[in-house]
Amino acid sequence: MTKETFRAAFKPVAEGLFGKQKVRAYERPRFEERLIEDMLRDLAEIEPVEWYGYAFSREPLNGKFQDEQRRAWMEKSLACGREYAEKICGKYQTRDPEKLAECMGMNVSFPEFPEKTDRVMFAEYRIPNKICIYMDAVKKAEKLFEKPGVCRILTKDLKVSRLLLSHELFHCVEEEYRHEIFTKTEKIRLWTLGFLHNDSNIIALSEIAAMGFAQEIMGISYSPYLMDVFLVYGYSPEEASGLYEEMMEYAGIKNLKVQMTDVSYLER
Repeated sequence: MTKETFRAAFKPVAEGLFGKQKVRAYERPRFEERLIEDMLRDLAEIEPVEWYGYAFSREPLNGKFQDEQRRAWMEKSLACGREYAEKICGKYQTRDPEKLAECMGMNVSFPEFPEKTDRVMFAEYRIPNKICIYMDAVKKAEKLFEKPGVCRILTKDLKVSRLLLSHELFHCVEEEYRHEIFTKTEKIRLWTLGFLHNDSNIIALSEIAAMGFAQEIMGISYSPYLMDVFLVYGYSPEEASGLYEEMMEYAGIKNLKVQMTDVSYLER
């Protein structure tokens, strides 16, 4: 993938920061650009469990669920991620994601861009033991730490590449414990016909748990979901502003601290 095609993939943003599942296809309206500090401040105040609307909006089976079910799954998945973070850190006696990756036998690489894909990805895990952290996005994000407001919210000690690595490590842990871990054993029944039935995994549970896992390892107070906006901002402040609006809406926050001005729609 070239730098040009990577940039083009943001129009519209087809995926969240870590997940690979597609969202509904539509043309995003143009939004007034906002300051990254203001958006991060608002998003950092959203409690981790309250991200359930946004988290499940990326789930292909989302239309089959009720809100109470989504929230309950959100709580259980976050707890699952935190539980396994403690389990793995205890097993290897470290909370350093790079040392954890080494102990787990992971092959971690840091290329500039993803190759041979038309999907927006900032990091990915490939079974059985490969993790890629794409550095073009990381470098753009790190430049934003020059803004004092960003440092105050995310803390100057945050290393974006380590947060991405922590998230991807959960997917490796998930494979290791796939016969017992909640994100793999929890299923939804799609249909039943006599003795036949079709049960399916829920993709969102894995991504939610990975967020809880990364938050626990990194020791941050805010949900890693806000990194969607932070990383996209390095490529398109307008697109990041639109994503911010979506997140705030899913969180049920109507009176935005950052006032939105005129919105004009793209020609179809």
